[in-house]
Amino acid sequence: MAGLRERKKEQTRQRIAAVALRMFTERGFDAVTVNEIAEAAEVAKATLFAYFPTKESLVLHGVGGDDLAGIAARRPAGQTFLEALRAHHRALALAAGRLPRADLDALLARVRVIESSPVLRNAANGLLYQQRQALARVLAEEYGPTAAALVAAQIAASLLTLQEMYFQRLLAGASADDTARTLARDVELTFDLLEHGLGHAGGR
Repeated sequence: MAGLRERKKEQTRQRIAAVALRMFTERGFDAVTVNEIAEAAEVAKATLFAYFPTKESLVLHGVGGDDLAGIAARRPAGQTFLEALRAHHRALALAAGRLPRADLDALLARVRVIESSPVLRNAANGLLYQQRQALARVLAEEYGPTAAALVAAQIAASLLTLQEMYFQRLLAGASADDTARTLARDVELTFDLLEHGLGHAGGR
């Protein structure tokens, strides 16, 4: 029964998020109220907030969700934190190449909604800042607070740029397959640069 309850909860969460995204795409984030979303999703407002505590979280769920700090902290003995992060993002690039078209379209719709709203852009930046701070706290145990803060900032900026380039290519009309292949190459370049510096840029 517990498994059934969890599946139903997840279905409700997905339905609310899908309805919200459709309404935000059609009318803009600021023009849609939480009451309207709850009514369209056929749930009580309290139920909506049980799944999404703020209006912004209806769009931003998953933004800054990569647990960079956790990946670094839980890495196996003998593996550097950059090796662990590289392996994680290799897997993400592989997953991007297998993303169903409907999921990809929904992801791009979310990107458009975020980009069109200053409120959402600021909120997304706040989530990414929290992600960077958490990584810095983990790295501080090995490198000290100043070096850890600088390294975490460099990693976060690199990964954000990687993500932005991926979405820009898709929004410009590149095919999902070509974009995923380019992302896989860019992941390797990104971590080569993080590990070894500009000497490994290779003129690419």
